[in-house]
Amino acid sequence: MEYVFIFLIGICATTIGTIAGSGGLVSLPAMLLMGIPVHSAIGANKVSNTISSFSSFFHLYRNGDISLKESLWIIPVSIVGGISGSFIASRISAENMYLIALFLLVFAFLTSFIGKKDFSGQEGLERNKTSVLGFYGIGIYDGLFGPGQGTLMLYLLGYLNIAYIRAVGFVRLATFSSCFGAALTYIATDKIIWSITIALLFGSVFGAQIGVRLAKKINPLHIKPILRIITIGLIFQLLITI
Repeated sequence: MEYVFIFLIGICATTIGTIAGSGGLVSLPAMLLMGIPVHSAIGANKVSNTISSFSSFFHLYRNGDISLKESLWIIPVSIVGGISGSFIASRISAENMYLIALFLLVFAFLTSFIGKKDFSGQEGLERNKTSVLGFYGIGIYDGLFGPGQGTLMLYLLGYLNIAYIRAVGFVRLATFSSCFGAALTYIATDKIIWSITIALLFGSVFGAQIGVRLAKKINPLHIKPILRIITIGLIFQLLITI
């Protein structure tokens, strides 16, 4: 029964994570409440996110929504960002990490009310100073802390005037990149409980496919309100934790 529940957690968390980011807001607390050790819970999430995020990216790539030409540069930038974040994380306290996360989420929430960009734009993802620094900075955040990475990246892509469904594809590729190295680390350090991880993985892959199909049906005008609701949930969770 435990594995069935974890499978359902994977579906729910990754469906939400694909649409608006922050699937960890669902999966990680639920797994911790089940008594799963924190490192094993995080490791399971990293492994499942690696596979599920790539599956949703590949679905959009195969359907022609995004191209490799404009998105491949995301991989090295996100990987380097994740490594940088992990390096910084080893040198600051957990309390300071929570404060950094809280600041970034409040900043993203407030700036979402500025301007009229609403994910209905048709701009291509260009490799310029704003996009590279944005992906690198959020990659640092993912390596440093993690929860809210996808939500922050959607805010960035909305600012860059990227159409929503394409933004989802770019976020999933960045999530794959940043989670890949972390997953290898957790596997190498023997933190993975494979039975739990596999149950979460199957649920996450299933949820990713549900999420990417639902994303195509969502009106771009509704994305910012959804992001704001998710962001408020993350901020509330962090305030309880600090």
